[in-house]
Amino acid sequence: MRLNVSAWSIRRPIPAVVAFAVLTILGLVSFRSMSITRFPNIDIPIVQVLITQSGAAPSELESQVTKKVEDAVASLNGVWHLISTVTDGSSSTIVQFSVGSVDIDRALNDVKDQIAKIRSDLPRSIDEPIVNRVDIEGLPIVTYAASTPGLSVEQLSWFIDDSVARDLQSIRGVGEVKRSGGVDREVRVSLDPEKLLALGVTAAAVNEQVRADNAVFIFRRRRPNH
Repeated sequence: MRLNVSAWSIRRPIPAVVAFAVLTILGLVSFRSMSITRFPNIDIPIVQVLITQSGAAPSELESQVTKKVEDAVASLNGVWHLISTVTDGSSSTIVQFSVGSVDIDRALNDVKDQIAKIRSDLPRSIDEPIVNRVDIEGLPIVTYAASTPGLSVEQLSWFIDDSVARDLQSIRGVGEVKRSGGVDREVRVSLDPEKLLALGVTAAAVNEQVRADNAVFIFRRRRPNH
C-alpha cells in the first residue's frame, strides 16, 4: 500500500505545517551562516606572447612575427579569442581560452610548445619570445577616461602623468596607476657627423650617455613617491 503524502497532509495538517516551518527555519539559518566571497578568485586561462625586435616597423612585425604567432596558436584546443597589438619594435598576442575548456598551466605549456615550433621561422634578430600567463586578479579594476577641449594631447598626457597619477598613487590601497593612450614625452637628438668625427665621439657613445642621463632623471623624479 503506497503512502499518499498529499492525502495524509490534508487529513493531518498540523504535522505537515510543523515540518514545513522547521525546514524553512533551518534553511534561513543555514543561509545566514553560509560564507559568501565578495571577490572570488577568477581563473580565466589567458596567455600572452610578447616578442620584441629593436627598430622594427609595425608592418614588418605584423607580417613576419604576429601573423605566424596567430596561425600557430589558433589551432590549439579551446582557443576562444585572439587579440594582437603591434607597435614599433613590439608584438603582443593575447590568447584567451574558453573557461573550463583547459587548465591554465596546460594552456601555457601548449602555447610555449607552439611558439617553440615556429621559432626557426621567425626573424633571427628578434629577442627571445616571452610567453606568460595573464593574471586577471592583477588587472586594473577601475578605468577612467579623461578628455578636455582646452588642452592638446601632449598637455593632457603630461597633466595625467604629473598631477592625476601622483594624487591617485598617494591614496591608501592603490597599487599602481598607469596611463593608456595619449602620447609620451620624447627628446630627439640630431647628430652632426662632422662634429662627431672632429671630437672623436661615436653615435653609440652619445646614445649611452643619453640613456644614462635619462635613467638618473627618472630615478630622481620617482624617488619622492617612495
